[in-house]
Amino acid sequence: MGYPCFGDADGDGRGHPGANRTGNSIESWRLGVTRRPHHHDSCTLIVLVSPIAGTLIDRVDPRRPFIAGLLLYAAGGGAGLVIESFIPLLVSRAVLGVGVAFVYSGITVLIYDLYEGQRMNRALGLRSSANSVGGVVWPLIGGGLGTLSWQAPFGVYLITLPLGLLAVVTIPETKRSRDSTRVRSDAGIAGVVAILRRRPVLLSVYVLYFAANAFLYSIVVFYPQLLAGLGITSSLSISFYLSANGIAGGISAAIYDRLVARTSRHVLVVIALALWIGAFMGATLASSALTAVPTVVAFGLGQGLVFPSAFAWIEALAPPDRQGQFSSYLASSGYTGQFVSPVLFGLVVPPFGVRGVFGAAALIATLGALTLEAALGRRS
Repeated sequence: MGYPCFGDADGDGRGHPGANRTGNSIESWRLGVTRRPHHHDSCTLIVLVSPIAGTLIDRVDPRRPFIAGLLLYAAGGGAGLVIESFIPLLVSRAVLGVGVAFVYSGITVLIYDLYEGQRMNRALGLRSSANSVGGVVWPLIGGGLGTLSWQAPFGVYLITLPLGLLAVVTIPETKRSRDSTRVRSDAGIAGVVAILRRRPVLLSVYVLYFAANAFLYSIVVFYPQLLAGLGITSSLSISFYLSANGIAGGISAAIYDRLVARTSRHVLVVIALALWIGAFMGATLASSALTAVPTVVAFGLGQGLVFPSAFAWIEALAPPDRQGQFSSYLASSGYTGQFVSPVLFGLVVPPFGVRGVFGAAALIATLGALTLEAALGRRS
């Protein structure tokens, strides 16, 4: 289950729920929430709480924190249906952020514990596929409910309440929860540093996931502006492009296990970077509604390869008794990438225009591809 920092229910890409806010008034939230149901304050909590959630998962087991996260998600998100004042609404978003942190890391470690080998690759691929497809479905549902009232979109969060109850019944106890007395490897911050020194490639995985999310939000935030320059300004039309990105990512992630069985994660990530380079270069050259389509499709296809690869690398590289902790750092790096993307790429807009954003992204992706290829060459 994912949670974007900057929601965009109507697909116009113009920001987060607070974008229409002019002071601490609930009225401005009513304007913003119906159009953009997510809020970046929750994202900050996700970044900060994720390492705590990961550590708790390692100490207890992933099942109980995951279920608790689903219930917090329902409570924090669904509270917006009845809240009528600003401060309680902010508190509810904080609760939502905590819930997302526990769900995000909890489901990751559950997959690690319940599946192995090719079955784990398939589960990780389907998890990423579900995230991508959810990014397509949520704006449609949220936008539709927003036409009823400003509070109605919050009702979508309540879907996690029955999911939490279903998880209680269907998710089994894992080996991790039955082995709670084991000695943990390299405990504490010093232990984390020691592990990163022994396995520095973990840092590369975090950088990759950070970049992937930053690139994703360069599309979400700035592509609608590029489309506007092509005369495509309606929310519905723009949503088709962003939906194409999600659908493409969902397709490639759904077949991730078959692709990785025939090649390797490294090769798939190189292919993804090549797709991203082509996508961003295409954005700098797009001159019509039709030529703007390949960018979002190619980027989505690459996204569906990178996301499950990153989670699979954490499973392979992190000590078994620290997988919750190290997967939580992946969550924090991803949400940080989402959060800072509009700021970092926004610096390019004044001197170079919105197309400069995608030129800069193409350059970064090229440097990443060259670095990875060099690393693969040294290994061979």
